[in-house]
Amino acid sequence: MSNEIGYHVPVMLQECIDALAIDPNGTYVDVTFGGGGHSKEILKHLGENGRLYAFDQDPDAVKNALDDPRFKLIHQNFKFLKNYLRLEGVKQVDGILADLGVSSHQFDAADRGFSIRFDADLDMRMDQVSDLDAKKLLNTYPEEELHRIFGMYGEIQNAKSLAKVIVTARLNQEIQTVAELKQVIQKLVPKGKEHKYHAQVFQALRIEVNKELEALQEFLLQTEAVLKPNGRLVVMSYHSLEDRLVKNFMAKGKFKGEVEKDFFGNEIKPFKVISRKAIVANAEELARNNRARSAKLRIAEKIG
Repeated sequence: MSNEIGYHVPVMLQECIDALAIDPNGTYVDVTFGGGGHSKEILKHLGENGRLYAFDQDPDAVKNALDDPRFKLIHQNFKFLKNYLRLEGVKQVDGILADLGVSSHQFDAADRGFSIRFDADLDMRMDQVSDLDAKKLLNTYPEEELHRIFGMYGEIQNAKSLAKVIVTARLNQEIQTVAELKQVIQKLVPKGKEHKYHAQVFQALRIEVNKELEALQEFLLQTEAVLKPNGRLVVMSYHSLEDRLVKNFMAKGKFKGEVEKDFFGNEIKPFKVISRKAIVANAEELARNNRARSAKLRIAEKIG
């Protein structure tokens, strides 16, 4: 079994490659390297003058770095895209790919605390150097902040009650493990929907711990400067909060409000949307890869 398949099964691999419209002599960036599945496929389409740069903040992903003279892995969060490409002497590229999902490896590594399937310390950090983990968040955040996080990032209906139960429980004892958290909140979990509810709770914690939405916005705002005219931006998201940000940015060049217009009423926006509707996985892939069920792929091209 090849390493990237063991580490993470790439979602909509062919669709991503097609969306990039790869020039064999071009320069590309895979900002979510993970197990290297997408990067390996991009390299197959590049000639000897082509270049591929990849980003990943997870130290486990660094172990998967590809031995290819055309490839360079940058161990950083993709929110630093522009600065770290500049350090490599790269000002503009022909295409950028982002697969925003948590890797299968991160879910399967019990000690990382990403999964509801294992009992482990509540960690959830993509970057192990970060000071904030899920345990610290649960035991120190004010009740109002927990309410906001669970409501906004987890889209949990009883977010207020959930925050209150956690704050009350931690007065007696810190919540440190996955099992302890599940025990504390068990009375609030809807019968028959345990898995979904727990997944929403964990999603909310993970997004806050890793500041995922802030990092995504910082990254997207840099893509206009980093892409060459007619360069492709290809982004795959896995929940509605991410997808909304990506959709609005591609359509308007901003995250809220209407498209800006010039004096004559012409729209001022950096990208042309290639995929009017999000591309989703076909039935064959859904049967093969369960993670693909929530994936939405969007494509835009920088206006020349």
